[in-house]
Amino acid sequence: MNMMLERHLPEQRLFLKSDDGTRFIRLRPATQAAMITGMGLFVGWTIIVTSIFLIDTISAGNVREQAQREELRVQERLSELELLNDSRAAEVRRAQQRFALAMDQVSEMQTRLLDSEERRRELETAVDVVQLNLRDTRRERDTALMELASLQAELEAETGTVQTAASRERELARTLGFLTEALEETATARDESSARMAEARAEVEALNFAAALASERQERVFRQIEEAVAMSMEPLDEMFRAAGLATDQIIGQVRATYSGQGGPLMPITMSTRGEEPDAMSLRANEVLSALDELNLHRIAAEQLPFTMPVGSNVRLTSGFGYRTDPINGGRRLHAGTDFAGPRGTPIYAGGDGTVVFAGRQSGYGLMVEIRHAFGITTRYAHLSRLRVNEGERVSRGDRIGDMGNTGRSTGTHLHYEVRRSGDPVNPMTFITAGRDVF
Repeated sequence: MNMMLERHLPEQRLFLKSDDGTRFIRLRPATQAAMITGMGLFVGWTIIVTSIFLIDTISAGNVREQAQREELRVQERLSELELLNDSRAAEVRRAQQRFALAMDQVSEMQTRLLDSEERRRELETAVDVVQLNLRDTRRERDTALMELASLQAELEAETGTVQTAASRERELARTLGFLTEALEETATARDESSARMAEARAEVEALNFAAALASERQERVFRQIEEAVAMSMEPLDEMFRAAGLATDQIIGQVRATYSGQGGPLMPITMSTRGEEPDAMSLRANEVLSALDELNLHRIAAEQLPFTMPVGSNVRLTSGFGYRTDPINGGRRLHAGTDFAGPRGTPIYAGGDGTVVFAGRQSGYGLMVEIRHAFGITTRYAHLSRLRVNEGERVSRGDRIGDMGNTGRSTGTHLHYEVRRSGDPVNPMTFITAGRDVF
């Protein structure tokens, strides 16, 4: 081998000089070949390892950039949803303000109508009294004329009585003066009555015009109220349908729950008018019924978990359904939705309810479970801190804990579950359905 390699790798000698003398090391061709081969292998191994490391670094950088871009898209989408939610909430508040203003206008118009009706009845009574006075005056005038005719007949037939002609003439003059004064007073009263009747008719016409104008205003106000109620009812119905809930059944349960009545026993009063309610009253009752229906929808919506349990500084890391288990591998059912974020991120209740569990549970770590209405429960797992106690009543948006990494978890996140009658359902179904309302 040395002879074969000596042509390319001639023998080399390495001299080492010291105080004691000079020594040398012989580097044969095989030794040189072995050293060159070892150096080549070392350099090749170094290049391969460096390449693998650079490839892994570049791939990890791409994954991080992709994750950051995905997080930015999610945050932009959440910001858009928050803006849409704020706009819907502003529309609802404006509709409620318009409704309150409309109800104030209806109340004011009803008060005016009642006052105008009372005034009209008083004017009708005054007209009746004036007409009675006019009839009495006319009757007295006719009686006086008849007496005048009778006196004139007596004067013509009794010219030879005890009274002298001058006396009868003076008595006749007094009688004529009395009758003339009575006739003047009757004419004046008649003219005054006619003027009062004309004024009463003009005022009745003005009241009728005001009543018609008020009726038109009431029609417009009722129409605005009905449109506002319909606008407020539509997103609530869509939210219940999107969540797969039977709206009629839920509203029936709310109505049965909020059905308290009572009060002291009052004496029975009977109305002597016997009048049927007018169309405006019937329509007002229909509007009040629609408002009651809207209120029942809102009560039901407040009791169900339609809002996000965390803020916008989180990202969705795992959805509902079957997935590869992050710890043991294999296909497993993920019964909730995971939201990752910084440790201590506030966790909020998704709806009104009662805390039925607040403590540590195997696999879940520190967990809070809330029982809502209609057989719905929610679970908030892997918390770092609990802020509620078992049996406590909570409302939508109340802070119930802090995000953590307790239990069976690979990192800081919230495991959020929604269960219906004990069976897990997709939480995003409720959250997506409530985005246009809350």
